[in-house]
Amino acid sequence: MGERDDYKFLKIKDAISAINQKVNLIGVVIELGFPKTTRGTDFFCSVKIVDESYPKPGIPVNFFMAHMENLPTVGSPGDIIQLSRVVMKTHNDGVYALFNKKFSSFALYEGKNGEDFLPYQCSLFRPRDHDSKFIAGMRKWLVDFHVDEGVNTFSFLREMREGQHANLVCKILHVCEIAKNEWMALVWDGTDSPPISINTNPEHKMDEQLPLQLEPSPPLSRDLLRTFPTVGTILRVIIDKVNQKHVLHLLNTGEWVKFISILCEVHAGLWCGVLTPFTKLRYLSNEDHFVLACQRSYNERLSLKLGRIPYWCFPWCSQITEVDYDHMPFVTLMDVLTYSEATARFKCIIRVVAAFPWRAEDFSHHGTYRIRLTIEDPTARIHAFIYAEDGEKFFDGNPSIDVLTRKRDKLLGVAANNDGKGTNPASRNPPWVQCCLKSYYLDKNDIWGSRQYRIFGTKLAEGA
Repeated sequence: MGERDDYKFLKIKDAISAINQKVNLIGVVIELGFPKTTRGTDFFCSVKIVDESYPKPGIPVNFFMAHMENLPTVGSPGDIIQLSRVVMKTHNDGVYALFNKKFSSFALYEGKNGEDFLPYQCSLFRPRDHDSKFIAGMRKWLVDFHVDEGVNTFSFLREMREGQHANLVCKILHVCEIAKNEWMALVWDGTDSPPISINTNPEHKMDEQLPLQLEPSPPLSRDLLRTFPTVGTILRVIIDKVNQKHVLHLLNTGEWVKFISILCEVHAGLWCGVLTPFTKLRYLSNEDHFVLACQRSYNERLSLKLGRIPYWCFPWCSQITEVDYDHMPFVTLMDVLTYSEATARFKCIIRVVAAFPWRAEDFSHHGTYRIRLTIEDPTARIHAFIYAEDGEKFFDGNPSIDVLTRKRDKLLGVAANNDGKGTNPASRNPPWVQCCLKSYYLDKNDIWGSRQYRIFGTKLAEGA
């Protein structure tokens, strides 16, 4: 193909009929795949592009390069890519463009907000005078362009299944480095992730108990937490060393993205997302109908009287606890963590996922109850203490060890046999229960740093 032919750009709708031919294309990148190694010595990545002639569903462009750094590194979803001498191919009834490292070339330009016509990355590419005309035309079209994916192409966080891949539409709340060469993105869609069965030894030492969060200590600051929504699960997405170069710059706080084929895993009873070599990132605008639906559903939930109770406890929670403050509105644990005053009282619906000490005979010390519960709802996990007279109310005095053990097992979801005794405490499915919490501090010179939580005004019901 001569140099003059490089000016002959085919529209995508025409290119998909030019099978096994070399074509020139210009399009908008709406989906990004992460680089991976091939079975040989090359590196591979794929992007999906659209243009005005083919805005849905777009076509993949597959790149093979001898070095990873030569693969296209898209600065932002919605950027423009110019392709020369790519070969149109078919696979499983689909059409894609193949970039051949020997004779194909590409150039990447900023999207609709770009101000110049110089590519920020290119390969085997020679800029030409007429390039600016094509780029300007594509930017003009981009102003009113929105990705149309139809329906049933994504899942809510509440629909995650352990060990399965999902397409999740989420808002990026925060990105942080949690260890050397390991990053984490915190994402949210306004829904509640499914409750998880707890499969840990309940008799672990205090420092081996379930963690409150997946990120290492110290926990996220209260000032940061106060910028997060207080309803709906905040999912941790792990970004390892291999992917960080290619994805970190694409995860901008406050923007919505679609993770395609993200792996849903459970660590220590907490949900997390894992980016795999098959995960892709899809561009979404704030005007996307999925995004608007998520935001509308969230706003409607906040307007409901019971909008802050977990989705998974409907129509109502277990009746094994009773509380004194029926008039008090329910709040989430994220509401508790981010409340403006250090000392306050709350009513929540939670699950008790761990207790320390575990043995009922160790619940009291010299006749005084001292127990640390680990409680959670879809928004957070915290420690809450049962102490002294609050424990006497909670357990209805000082019952026998057998009665205390039975109450503990019901509260923590230990399955019982026909005799009413717990079977396997290492596998637990705690019920949703209501409780009252009060926050307090231990050090007046460090009010927020020494803030803790205590269960009060709550009783295990008769028969529990």
